Amino acid sequence: MKYFLLPLGCQMNQSDTERVRTVLHNMGFTPTENEEEATLLGIIACSVRQKGIDKVYSRIVKWNEQREHKNCITFVSGCILPADRERFLKLFDLVFTMNDLPELPDMIRQYGINIPTRPIDNTPISEQITVNIQKPLVPLFSKKDKINPSANMDRFWVIEPDHISDFEAFIPIQNGCNKFCTYCAVPYTRGREVSRKSEDILEELKELVQKDYKSITLLGQNVNSYGLDKKGEEINFAELLRRIGEYGNSVDKEFWVYFTSPHPRDMSDEVIEVISQYKCLAKQIHLPIQSGDNAMLDRMNRKHTIDDYRHIIHTIRTVIPEATIFTDIIVGFTGETEEEFENSRKAMEEFKYNMAYIAQYSVRPGAVASTWADDVPKITKKKRYHILTDELMKHSLVYNQGLVGKTVKVLVNGIDRNSAYLTGHTEGKIVIRFKSNDRRLIGKIVKVEVTSATPLSIEGNLITE
Repeated sequence: MKYFLLPLGCQMNQSDTERVRTVLHNMGFTPTENEEEATLLGIIACSVRQKGIDKVYSRIVKWNEQREHKNCITFVSGCILPADRERFLKLFDLVFTMNDLPELPDMIRQYGINIPTRPIDNTPISEQITVNIQKPLVPLFSKKDKINPSANMDRFWVIEPDHISDFEAFIPIQNGCNKFCTYCAVPYTRGREVSRKSEDILEELKELVQKDYKSITLLGQNVNSYGLDKKGEEINFAELLRRIGEYGNSVDKEFWVYFTSPHPRDMSDEVIEVISQYKCLAKQIHLPIQSGDNAMLDRMNRKHTIDDYRHIIHTIRTVIPEATIFTDIIVGFTGETEEEFENSRKAMEEFKYNMAYIAQYSVRPGAVASTWADDVPKITKKKRYHILTDELMKHSLVYNQGLVGKTVKVLVNGIDRNSAYLTGHTEGKIVIRFKSNDRRLIGKIVKVEVTSATPLSIEGNLITE
């Protein structure tokens, strides 16, 4: 039997998908990119933006039409708002939260599929799988009870992920959010902050390193609030990074550890100091600013000021001068004036980011601001988006041009659109390409001499040793 799985949204959803894949494989399913031949059709959804939910609805309409000529089961999980969940219950066979993933085999059995589940230790399946799809009389998860997406996450995290890549991996360290930014729906889709056991995080990382993974990203909605929900029971984020760094020093393997996303409210000087001390902790920091104006930050409920943010950036530049800095910023949030936007532009000019993910504000259903007027015209949002993009390009080009003539380490991750070149990124996540047809280099860290630069990428020559 085959399954088709469609992940939508952020890196956390991509990571969750890898654990869903493990459960499906242990049930005897094999993946397919052809929806028509799949017995099981699933979506890892993202309710954070309406565009993501629109994709879910268009897909399920198509799948339900297919039922006229095939037997299949449909499911949806991931980041789902309560209102979307109620609608999905009428459209999908199964609707469940990620912390209920271990129950998926039992859910499917209720549909008449006899599936011998392979335990976590991956012992072989010896029984025959039979198919006779019949919907149960009482669909699962049909009650309008209160769902806690963060409850019992340890049951989910213990599932070993089926990694899509052989050299890049995600490790979830925390789930949920307590910040309640007014533009964001994540606290309602992911629940409150829950930290994973540090010993399990470290064990998963060590296994990946021993398997020669080169890029490992620690994931969470607020990674640097790690451990705050278990004070006295668990270490904090700085100590988690320190233990990863000590392990990196103890092994003869080169790898880079990243994390996303941190919140400025919880970014301590200690975290920055620790990153500076260990070679395996990548010198790249993603620090969302969202706005460069204090009044706007207050409306967004960010609970930090530009001076607070400025202190963090100054500390990074002082303690880790080689670090690249990425950010997220929103234009056109409710009530944004020309003066408030100009302060965001000035912040972009001051902090000189290497990369910025600039979003034109759109209403997030379920977020506090969804009840406010979306009063900045689309044409104004688009104009402001281009102004900030131009600001980004100006400063990223200066940085990239400064790399010309230097030798950088590069993790090779694929083939360029021009097949005569391979692509990759530096430790600071600057995109690079170099001429080579040696596909064996993919997944390895190599040295490249930079020969030219554009605002968002560089090019160079492979140094052979």
